[in-house]
Amino acid sequence: MELVHTATELRAALTGADNTAFVPTMGNLHTGHVSLVEQAKRLGGPVVASIFVNPLQFGAGEDFARYPRTLAADCEKLEAAGCDLVFAPDLDEMYPVPQTFTVRVPETLANDLCGAFRPGHFDGVATVVLKLFNLVRPRVAVFGKKDFQQLFVVRDLVRQFNLPIEIVAGDTQRETDGLAMSSRNGYLSSAERQQAPQLYRALETVVAGLQAGNGDAETLAAAARRHLSMAGWHVDYIAVRDADTLAAPAHGSSHLVVLGAARLGTTRLIDNIDFTLGEAR
Repeated sequence: MELVHTATELRAALTGADNTAFVPTMGNLHTGHVSLVEQAKRLGGPVVASIFVNPLQFGAGEDFARYPRTLAADCEKLEAAGCDLVFAPDLDEMYPVPQTFTVRVPETLANDLCGAFRPGHFDGVATVVLKLFNLVRPRVAVFGKKDFQQLFVVRDLVRQFNLPIEIVAGDTQRETDGLAMSSRNGYLSSAERQQAPQLYRALETVVAGLQAGNGDAETLAAAARRHLSMAGWHVDYIAVRDADTLAAPAHGSSHLVVLGAARLGTTRLIDNIDFTLGEAR
């Protein structure tokens, strides 16, 4: 596996490669990231992973400065997963001049769900993803479903800019107790870690209620929010959406996703479950 840090080195390493599979990350990798690389490997062609903590997607008071930088350990995991090339630029390499040209995500998407609590976040995501796509020029890119709204933003970005890139979704990887794997799980105290699976269980309760016809989407979501709040969580949202549009489900919508974001102490966790009404999970 080759490790490069500059755009010049990246282009040289990719000379002649026209079937590249790409997995962008912010590093501090876990089994969920590794599964995306393994999925990319199965798609054929060389696999490129990027490691870059992007300041544009962090808001004031968020964890940009303390986000773990673990390049050596990350490279070991990537090599074991079959990655061929790692692009790990520094801040000056990705932003050699002030980034005054940015991608603006439509307000209906940028200010919804996580965007309502992280202003400008998805503009920062879309901008860095577009830059990385321009540098790597992949045939296919793999993004995890855990960041469901991010996946939706990236798919719309590719579609609206007519980028010749196939976006593939990787399933959320979970701990044995159901907690979605996340780099931020490492911020949890031991007591918080014991509580953390409650978010997934709350989403499961909403799914089960909808499948059984035991209430409408908002009533079930509100009950889940109350349950988590009573357990000591600070809930940003739990919402049911159409999984294909991310809009509120219309009458007759059957492919749905229930999404949630909540804080335990200072740690913000997100999760989701996509499902089809009438189909067993």
